[in-house]
Amino acid sequence: MPVEEALEQLLKLAEQAPIAETEVVTLAEAEGRVLAEDLLAELDLPPWPNSAMDGYALRLSDWQGEPLPVSQRIFAGHAPQPLQPGSCARIFTGAPLPEGADCVEMQENVELLEDGRVSFLEPLRVDQNVRPQGQETRAGEQVMNKGTRLGPIELGLAATLGRARLKVVRRVRVAVLSTGDELVEPGLPLGPGQIYNSNRRLLASWLQRLGCEVVDVGIVADDLQITRDCLAGLADVDLILSTGGVSVGEADYLGIALREAGELALWKLAIKPGKPLTFGHYRGVPVIGLPGNPASTLVTFGLLTRPYLLRRQGVTEVTPLRFSVPAGFDWTKAGTRREYLRARIEQGRVRIYKNQSSGVLRSAAWAEGLVEVLEGSTPRQGDSVSFIPLSELLG
Repeated sequence: MPVEEALEQLLKLAEQAPIAETEVVTLAEAEGRVLAEDLLAELDLPPWPNSAMDGYALRLSDWQGEPLPVSQRIFAGHAPQPLQPGSCARIFTGAPLPEGADCVEMQENVELLEDGRVSFLEPLRVDQNVRPQGQETRAGEQVMNKGTRLGPIELGLAATLGRARLKVVRRVRVAVLSTGDELVEPGLPLGPGQIYNSNRRLLASWLQRLGCEVVDVGIVADDLQITRDCLAGLADVDLILSTGGVSVGEADYLGIALREAGELALWKLAIKPGKPLTFGHYRGVPVIGLPGNPASTLVTFGLLTRPYLLRRQGVTEVTPLRFSVPAGFDWTKAGTRREYLRARIEQGRVRIYKNQSSGVLRSAAWAEGLVEVLEGSTPRQGDSVSFIPLSELLG
């Protein structure tokens, strides 16, 4: 199945099972969460005309080119008096404009005379260096859409509007499990034929960045009854996310258990690394089975599971940013699957890691992103290739 078709099906399935529950949290708790309702401004921003510069406020019609006396000083956070006719006011950035003033001249363009008056050295115009009331937002205006992921900028905007709490989508509860007798947790001694489990830590950390609640199931042994018992205890999660064990091999007990008590659509995706990605349901709970190789887990989670989880939370735009970069490598073998190469940009060209094996994460730790090589293509030095930053996928 082509990558685009698989993603389209996943997003449709996500839209059929949206996370409907919401909660109200403080701004400090809202980082990475998804807004559950449109955010409307409750006040004009700025609430009153204010100065964009440190300088002098005046009514332009009062000025005929002569020096003006300074009638008051206005600091940010203080209410001014109405401007006295024929005078100007010393004003600082962000301070409210006094009633009657319609112009601010920056302090660099004035001369302070010995008698305390101010001489204006440049031509002036109405509204010069004035931020009008409501320039940013008007009361009742929609400033953020439902489904917006809340990051530092969005939370800063909410704070600017005086919002201390926001309604957000409940966290997605994701059960993470790894299958295989060959897996051992870091810190324990390795037995014959065993390797350390990196996928569990990779996915748990990534899910937390996406605002999910992680249910850590740990390593599930290669035993059918143990697998059945494990799945039976996960009825209260929104997604079961596994790595390994969902193919059609004799020891792929997760796949067997899913076929017994649910449905399993084994997608052999036209993607490399990551061909054996699976989607199904176990007693009504969605299940995504990722490949067991670490680089395959990374690619399929980033490109397919991540957008699925975001769409279930109501996020509309789930496609990561990508841009074209000249290739700094030769790819001589045209493949039948879409390939994603771990790469980084150096001196304006994208360079790929020397070992693109799916078995280790060293290439991804070195990389800044993924180069997309289309089916049947053989990009050469200088050819334009599509680059997806890892920061887009991880954030």
